[in-house]
Amino acid sequence: MSSSSSITNPLPASFLRGGTSKGIFLNKSSLPADRSQWDRVFLGIMGSPDPEYGRQLNGMGGGVSSLSKICVVGAPTPSHKEEGIDVEYTFVQVGIRDSSIDYSGNCGNLSSMVGVFAVDQGICIPHATGKHLTVRSFNTNTSKIVDTTFPVSSSNIPMAILDNPETEIAGVTGKSSTIVLDFIDPAGARTGKLLPTGSSLDHLVILPSQGSSERTIRCSCIDATNPTIFVSYSDLAKFLPMAEYIEGKPTDVGPTLEQIRRTAAVKMGLDPTAQAQPKIAILRAPHTDDDYAQKVDIVIHALSMGVLHKAVPMTVGLCVGVASSIRHSLAWEICQGSDRSKTDMVRLRHPGGVVDVGADFEDFGEVKSAKVVRTGRRLMEGAVWW
Repeated sequence: MSSSSSITNPLPASFLRGGTSKGIFLNKSSLPADRSQWDRVFLGIMGSPDPEYGRQLNGMGGGVSSLSKICVVGAPTPSHKEEGIDVEYTFVQVGIRDSSIDYSGNCGNLSSMVGVFAVDQGICIPHATGKHLTVRSFNTNTSKIVDTTFPVSSSNIPMAILDNPETEIAGVTGKSSTIVLDFIDPAGARTGKLLPTGSSLDHLVILPSQGSSERTIRCSCIDATNPTIFVSYSDLAKFLPMAEYIEGKPTDVGPTLEQIRRTAAVKMGLDPTAQAQPKIAILRAPHTDDDYAQKVDIVIHALSMGVLHKAVPMTVGLCVGVASSIRHSLAWEICQGSDRSKTDMVRLRHPGGVVDVGADFEDFGEVKSAKVVRTGRRLMEGAVWW
């Protein structure tokens, strides 16, 4: 399609849950070749902008960042196909109250359903080996490869089976089929470097509020699966009401965290005004009886689009898994440089529950892959108006 007048309305679409997110999945062939025409379609699909209410009731969005997402999935380029890539996809984070459309990062949760959607739509028909199928995807946002492995039927044309009672993930009721999500060579997804600032631990000078004195904040700026800024709960609690903030009470913590995020973004060579990337997350050592009973390694509270997330975004969780093996980073420090080998899993406590993430490293220290288990569900297939 080449002109806005030729864009079908409604568009064929699927509505899928991937991990703890839900999103609209579109076949790239249904959209114009001219990507400058995509934004208004995506805003219409999600019901954005909704400046007054922030609920996106005129669209498919749900008023929170984890429900305002779109994936555009299509066939690989000839060169990528020769490299063994089955499908390409672009992740889109759609603003809620404003008209922002962000293509700067990937979504780990929705990535888990890209292979399923591609097989459902006949975009790719890879050959299954036994009872499982692996689809190799190329994410255009980060120029990285993501493998998803999931159970399939034994028919001539494999179909994803998502309702096996195998795995339960925090934030989602009930058990579903296991989907293994593997980010290949995840370092430098946005900046080209695992450590964009050249250090695993940086010190930022900020001014928390007018009339207050300058503060020096420690942070770790890591770029693995998505660029993320990690800060220490204990450091922030020395001058900010962190307990009240985590409980959702009104505080002035949010603007300070945004100042830290923007300051660190500049050091990372990223656009500080982009809301979706880099993300910022607060790390804390395990401190409750439940943490110790469940053998939690790190407690994490992540922000997305300036708001505390009800579950850790999977790309952020995977980034922590990588960071925990990087000496002198805040994640490594919280793990106290434990005896955990570089291929072991790290258990994270987040507001939605517990999740295990892991990273494999080469002998010379390069990150080979970052891995996590997810589940997903088909919710709807039909047409969506924009």
